[in-house]
Amino acid sequence: MYHHFKKLMYTVNVGTPDPRFGNMLLEQFGGANGELAAAMQYSIQGLNCDDPERKDLLMDIGTEELSHLEVVGTLARMHLKPTKTKREEGEVDPMIAIAGGGGVNLYNSMADPWTADYLKISGELDVDLRSNIAAEARAKIVYERLINFCDDPGSIDALQFLMTREITHMKAFTAALESLGKDRFSIGQIAPTPGLVDEYFKDSTGEGDYGETEARGPWNEGNSWKVRRISELKEGVENIEEPVGSAGSRKPKVRESATPPKRKTA
Repeated sequence: MYHHFKKLMYTVNVGTPDPRFGNMLLEQFGGANGELAAAMQYSIQGLNCDDPERKDLLMDIGTEELSHLEVVGTLARMHLKPTKTKREEGEVDPMIAIAGGGGVNLYNSMADPWTADYLKISGELDVDLRSNIAAEARAKIVYERLINFCDDPGSIDALQFLMTREITHMKAFTAALESLGKDRFSIGQIAPTPGLVDEYFKDSTGEGDYGETEARGPWNEGNSWKVRRISELKEGVENIEEPVGSAGSRKPKVRESATPPKRKTA
């Protein structure tokens, strides 16, 4: 069950309210990478989790995100307060000033309403943990950008706290994922098709007008990688490049397709 204490997790102090910045803060209140989305995602994952230890983790962090929502809401409300009484400030965003009375609501900085479509819940623990790591990384970047747009020291302090907790959660979710003892690419129960899983499809070819090239890196060379140049596929023949060794040599290799070429008719 939930119990509310009448204290913020982090005390918020705003020296100079800025309604425009308050509007930006709504992104972390009712936006895709915001605190409500995180709280709902982790809590619902926890309700679905059959692993008692990792369920405890999900419920802990999901509940903390509700506390973060309260901090963000309080901070945004302090910055938006002038829109309630000052016409010039209210004109920054009439929806907040008139429809919302200068307060917060469950929409983002562009007044799009919050939606459950933001949530990533698969019912597969390791998949959910990966989603959560990515969610925390996105939230961290949003807080960093908000800090860069802010001049108020008290607001920056609160945002720094929230941004730091995103990294804390990333560390916890990563540790929980690693503790499962699964191979990094072992997802679900059905194994991928051998051979095909190591083929890299080179679908973006040629050179661009702004320096784009056909790049090589550990994502498509070395180890067991084979490159398939889709743009060069011909009827009945596939062009395959050998795996690149330490010397970086490549020799084109031609293999026949499993599908025989079509017979031409007169």
